[in-house]
Amino acid sequence: MRGLALAVLLLLALPGEAASPPAYSKRPDVRAYIKEMVARHGFVEKELVYLFSRVRREDAVLTAIAAPAEKVRTWQEYREMLVNEQRIAGGAAFWKANRAALARAERDFGVPAEYVVAIIGVETQYGRNVGRWRVVDALTTLAFDYPPRADFFRDELTSYLLLARDEGIDVFATRGSYAGAFGIPQFMPGSARRYAVDFDGSGSIDLHRSPSDALGSVANFLHRHGWKSGGEVLLPARVRGDAWRALADGSLEPKRTPAELAHAGVELAGAPLQENAALVELDATDVRVGLQNFFVLTRYNRSALYAAAAFDLAQAVKQRLKDESRPQEEGK
Repeated sequence: MRGLALAVLLLLALPGEAASPPAYSKRPDVRAYIKEMVARHGFVEKELVYLFSRVRREDAVLTAIAAPAEKVRTWQEYREMLVNEQRIAGGAAFWKANRAALARAERDFGVPAEYVVAIIGVETQYGRNVGRWRVVDALTTLAFDYPPRADFFRDELTSYLLLARDEGIDVFATRGSYAGAFGIPQFMPGSARRYAVDFDGSGSIDLHRSPSDALGSVANFLHRHGWKSGGEVLLPARVRGDAWRALADGSLEPKRTPAELAHAGVELAGAPLQENAALVELDATDVRVGLQNFFVLTRYNRSALYAAAAFDLAQAVKQRLKDESRPQEEGK
């Protein structure tokens, strides 16, 4: 008996044999959330208890959200990851395959096709990589085990459960990013409920399998966030002296007046600036002026690096299409 007891103690001491955390369904904070969902949204309590008994805590999600690419890579590293031959060629192919839907989205929402294509390219490589995490696991983990943004992810979890109920989606079948974004455009559940559109006229919205629904939804998202039709997005700048540094404070909102920027030593090539802007320092050698439409791009991902990479990819894809069509035009 003594030997058996010692063996049991040794097994308990082995690395990786620590007791598993309690199921989410047994946690008081999750139980309180379930009762709130029942009271506010009419869910059935025992169904939610069963659902959360099957949800897995994903520690890798917590690791990933603590070190997103926008924070751990330099601008040049980040840009090379997103603005490269694979994504440029893929963007040109995606544009050709969905030319009619992109043209209609541009007419309906006022957003040029290249920016819709670029966002989808940055997010999922045109639908090739939509994420591997079960969305319900990612959102629950972040909602209850990531205090810095628990309120935000709890709201997104609520939106996901409502979306799944309203659209007849299998809660456990949908996979997405570590942050809970899903589908070809990587919409968060709240955005899917507010901005997703049935752009292919099928009678339902399918962000996973319908490129038309995906691109129409992206265009609608940008439109609803204040896209200025015909407006510029991001302009290269030359800076002199040091006064400009105080204006490059990390703010993405276009609140600096043209006179303020000029007085601080910010110069633009071409026509003078006619609207307020943000001064964006991507790195020591790349300073740009972001206008209203740049700010709108940052609503998709609140990072200057993200929006700048999307802009650069948009320009590169548009130029690739021009280059590919030129030989055909010259041969006519």
